[in-house]
Amino acid sequence: MTILENPKTPNVTLQREVDIVWQNCLKMIRESISEQSYKTWFEPIIPAKLEGKKLTIQVPSQFFYEWLEENYVHLLRKSLDYAIGRDGMLEYSIVVDSGNRQKNEPQIAVNMPPVHTPQYAKPDNPNADVVKNPFQMKDLDSLSLDSYLNPNYTFDNFVEGDCNRLARAAGFAVASKPGVTSFNPLMIYGGVGLGKTHLVQAIGNFMKNKAANKFVLYVSSEKFTSQFINAIKNNSLQDFMNFYMQIDILIIDDVQFLSGKEKTQETFFHIFNHLHQSGRQIVMTSDRPPRELEGVEDRLLSRFKWGLTADLQTPDFETRIAIIQKKVQAEGISIAYEVIEYLAHSIDTNVRELEGVMISLLAQASLTRREIDLELAKATLRHLVKDSEREVTVDTIIEAITEHYKVRTADLKGKSRLREIVLPRQVAMYLTKELTNLSLKSIGYHFGGRDHSTVIHAIQTVNDLMDTDKEISSAVNKLLKMFRK
Repeated sequence: MTILENPKTPNVTLQREVDIVWQNCLKMIRESISEQSYKTWFEPIIPAKLEGKKLTIQVPSQFFYEWLEENYVHLLRKSLDYAIGRDGMLEYSIVVDSGNRQKNEPQIAVNMPPVHTPQYAKPDNPNADVVKNPFQMKDLDSLSLDSYLNPNYTFDNFVEGDCNRLARAAGFAVASKPGVTSFNPLMIYGGVGLGKTHLVQAIGNFMKNKAANKFVLYVSSEKFTSQFINAIKNNSLQDFMNFYMQIDILIIDDVQFLSGKEKTQETFFHIFNHLHQSGRQIVMTSDRPPRELEGVEDRLLSRFKWGLTADLQTPDFETRIAIIQKKVQAEGISIAYEVIEYLAHSIDTNVRELEGVMISLLAQASLTRREIDLELAKATLRHLVKDSEREVTVDTIIEAITEHYKVRTADLKGKSRLREIVLPRQVAMYLTKELTNLSLKSIGYHFGGRDHSTVIHAIQTVNDLMDTDKEISSAVNKLLKMFRK
């Protein structure tokens, strides 16, 4: 690195030129991001010099530089294209914080490496010249990130049901009055694919739209940990802390991944305390309730419990119907209710899998130019739901039963009470319960619309027969092995 002595009075013409170039860059940047992000990340930047087509800008800290590079690199590239041209280059000058440094003391100029090499090793010789390897941003698509929030996640497209009503209500209350309600922090927990990220990002988007002057940040716990490690490595931990302590609404996803990271937890503890005591809002998600989080310090767990903890559960049948209808409506297409009902009964694990099936079904219909009917839905589901080498769905179970017992599918779904039909039907229900995650109600639907009590009776009957009838026990075990091999 090269220590820059206090510069002489700059050439007025040259300074005016660099100011004009930077103002042209800012013009495009300001149009692409929120006012709050612009004030936070671009107003503090000082245009230092322009040499040919290489622009040097001065940033307040190493952490500030890393954040720009990580989140706004494509936007900076776009602005350079506009202000200088495609062969424009960017160089950084980082202000060194030595504690008691006065404003008129020297600064260190750093020519940053290319974007593809984010690790910055300090030279062994502190007096060595800076390596001339400027930060070149060529041929990168334009992309701007703002607070890490996905604008597609809103309260309007979050389908409410019994499985998530409390969490959604609490989220909306927090979004309407951040830091004011007793729901601070708000902890949302639940299994994979149940909508945790959607809900907390909806909170963030609502807050941003309501109060543009509030600094909202969504970050995963892994991202937070990675930034913390980089801050330690680059001796910029105080910058890291200062940055997070100025946030108005902090949304941190998957806090269970903080488990075992003692130093990260300690830093987060101090950030949490500062934000909470300052009346800032904290929102978190986890795959389990706070009491089940292992490897997290007790003092941090106790703070997680200060506010409200709300869970997201597996969506019930009616909510699954609503989710599918919402998706269909958003796509502007029409699907028969029997198809929607079939999908809702067939996929009852989580919202993400249900939406994935819907996307695949829409793609199949578009590519093959077919209407979305029950046959296409079954074919799509058969290609997506796999448990082993053989796909396990209600349809494949019914197919195996019809082959083994020599009965028809219509008989299994019909009203016949003949023993030669009733037993295969009961075995089919038993296998469906054993091999899929379908609810009793959904299983009954696939076998002629029978109620859950009929399914319970069928399962219990097969269990009893397997204890007393070796032939039936052998047949059922053979069918189970066929799917589990």
